[in-house]
Order: sequence, then structure tokens, then C-alpha cells
Amino acid sequence: MEIKAKAKHVRMSPKKVRLVAGLIRGLDVKRAIDQLAFSGKKASLPVIKVLESAIANAEHNYELSKSNLFVKEVRIDEAPMLHRWTPKAHGRATAIRKRNSHINITLGELKDSGVKSAKKREVEAPISLAELAKKGEAFIKEGKAKEIKESDKKEVSAKGKSEAAGKKGFVGKMFNRKSGGN
Repeated sequence: MEIKAKAKHVRMSPKKVRLVAGLIRGLDVKRAIDQLAFSGKKASLPVIKVLESAIANAEHNYELSKSNLFVKEVRIDEAPMLHRWTPKAHGRATAIRKRNSHINITLGELKDSGVKSAKKREVEAPISLAELAKKGEAFIKEGKAKEIKESDKKEVSAKGKSEAAGKKGFVGKMFNRKSGGN
């Protein structure tokens, strides 16, 4: 059983993230998280996030135990670069390439649990528009919609008047800057 998670367009160069990814390759997930937590690299934060996402996928979708998982594969791919320019001498410009990366983590099982597919999700039957229209018509025929609308209007208008009365010169003060006086 393979469980996958990925993060795309991480704003960090792949070369730097690969240094961190090499630390966890082949470790069980608990040791991998500890290893990343105590490495002094900034690139460990997005890798930890993806690893925890893969663990959550395994626990939620496949009902696997965290203690039975290990990092099977960590792949750091290059994402599209951001091209920027910086001025140089004699009116020239030099390109700056801001590199991005995609992080892909695959987890495997230490001992095969026999689970081959994700658990089935219960999906509600779709409601047709005709049924929805009939419910709306029945609601309007009962007259409840009109009562609700009128009561809402009364509450809103009373609330608005009390707020405006409590604040002297409310409309004028709304656009004043915080410079000096009230």
C-alpha cells in the first residue's frame, strides 16, 4: 500500500529542499519527523507539512496505524521559476531566477495490513432542481417566507437606528483620519 502527499510551488530552491529530503529517506515516520524537527534548515518546515499530510491521508483514508508507516520515497522536483531583474553597471540588467519546488512524499507499510483500497465514503443522493423548486413553492404557499422577511426587516431597521443614534456624527467620522483631534 502506497500513500502519497504533495505540495506544489513551494517557494524554495529544490537544491536546498533536497538536502533536507535526504535526511528522512527510508526512515519510519516518527523518526523522520524528529529528524526534520531538529535539523536547522528552513526547508524542513514544508517537508514536515507534507509528511504530516501523508500520515493524515493514511490514517483517515486507509485507517492505517502511524507506527506501521515509513518514508518510501521523497522526490523534490523543480517547479516553474520566477524571473526577476536587477540593475547592474552601465545601464545593464542581470536576470535573477527565483526557483520553486514540488515536494512529493510516498509512504509505505512496514508490515502489510492487507488494506488495498480507501474506505468508502457515504455520498448523499443529489437533489434535482425540480424537487428543490417544489419545496420552495410549498414554503411560499404557507406564507412563512413573507413573515420571516418582514420580521428580519424590523430587526435590522431597529438595530441600525440604535447604532446610529449612539454614535454622534457617525457618517462624518467614518471618513476622518486619525490625525490629531476626534
